[in-house]
Amino acid sequence: MIYATGDTHGSFQRFQVENFPEQTGMTRDDYVIICGDFGGVWDGSKKEKRNLDWLENLPFTTLFVSGNHENFDRLARYPVEEWCGGKIQRIRPHVIHLTRGQVFELQGHTFFTMGGASSHDIDYGILDPKAEDFEEQYWMLRRMGVPFRVNHRSWWRQELPSEAEYTEAQCSLERVDYQVDYIITHCAPNSIEDIVGEGGYVHDRLTGFLEEVKEKVSFHQWLFGHYHKNSVIDDRFVLLWEQIIRVV
Repeated sequence: MIYATGDTHGSFQRFQVENFPEQTGMTRDDYVIICGDFGGVWDGSKKEKRNLDWLENLPFTTLFVSGNHENFDRLARYPVEEWCGGKIQRIRPHVIHLTRGQVFELQGHTFFTMGGASSHDIDYGILDPKAEDFEEQYWMLRRMGVPFRVNHRSWWRQELPSEAEYTEAQCSLERVDYQVDYIITHCAPNSIEDIVGEGGYVHDRLTGFLEEVKEKVSFHQWLFGHYHKNSVIDDRFVLLWEQIIRVV
């Protein structure tokens, strides 16, 4: 069995057995895929470690792609290894980050993964914690209650793929002749994002790249998160948030 869900942001109550009873029939060879904003690697706190240990003790294997709300400095500390045809990072033996631009074979099905997204909650900017007026600016914005982020504390430029990751994605898709069964991302292609946000979201390099993937790659279903809704768009595009759905 393979299931998928949307953003967890470090909170995993949806995987409690009363919320996800299907897990009673699952094993380590079954998977739940989180479509970005995993948030389980964030501050290294005791609570975070307990949460990761709790995930590890669930009967299934947890997989995730990166979103935009991840601590990429901490995530980069985990070694990269090969697994099921692609590159991963093991956060725990059965809690696994599916890195960008990979094609994995899971239970006889192929999955293309391309995590990442642009943060939408930065209307008032990204503060530099090394700036002389950082404290003043930080508390002023907090008092105003407006959306902003702090570089390397709550925002990372690695939220969007690097040129090397785009190149690897192209090479991976070429190897499978632009045919996969499933695509797992955090954000959506331009045209799908326009439908989700009714034209309110700004396109970027990644959504443009995903639009090219949409036009060029043959696939059965595309699952993504990021927009905090549960919806099916144009039959093949499944937007997930708190819902957990059966994929395979």
